[in-house]
Amino acid sequence: MPTQLGEKQWYIVTTYSMHESKTADNLRKRIESMNMQDYILRVLVAEKEEEVLEDGKPTGKKKMKQLYPGYIFVEMIMTDQSWYIVRNTPGVTGIAGSSGGGQKPTPVTREEIEPVLKRMGMVDESMYDRYNVGDRVKVIHGPLEGTEGTIISIDKTTGECRVDTVFFGRSTPIDVDFSEIERI
Repeated sequence: MPTQLGEKQWYIVTTYSMHESKTADNLRKRIESMNMQDYILRVLVAEKEEEVLEDGKPTGKKKMKQLYPGYIFVEMIMTDQSWYIVRNTPGVTGIAGSSGGGQKPTPVTREEIEPVLKRMGMVDESMYDRYNVGDRVKVIHGPLEGTEGTIISIDKTTGECRVDTVFFGRSTPIDVDFSEIERI
């Protein structure tokens, strides 16, 4: 293993649809058994809890829904060994951005992974740096999903943003969680 750690980046790992959780579990077990926690940092299955409906009515039961069927997201430092471990994990069918023939995959950009993390309620400090008062944003989930507006203020301590929107022809400020917006 290299003595110096490189930069951690996100990668999209492909798997069979409906096997995302099993593949993620397989990878987590391999990371631990091969002592790769310093190189393969996070393994995520993008899913959200949904209420089960029966005849269009809530049943009070919940189930997990895959947001990106056939994909898991891995944050890692790309080395020959970390790449080998991920691509040879049972259930992994490939890594997006790899052209094959031994070519290492291209990492996902911060702009591409941020909406995925936000949909899962995962916000880190570096995300706030990319948003400023005056930016146009869209609400990506929650009761105001699809609403567009302009950021008026951002409160990093509470994670709330005030967004100026237009409802019924009037300028209306709304408060939304930072994890619920993305830049347009």
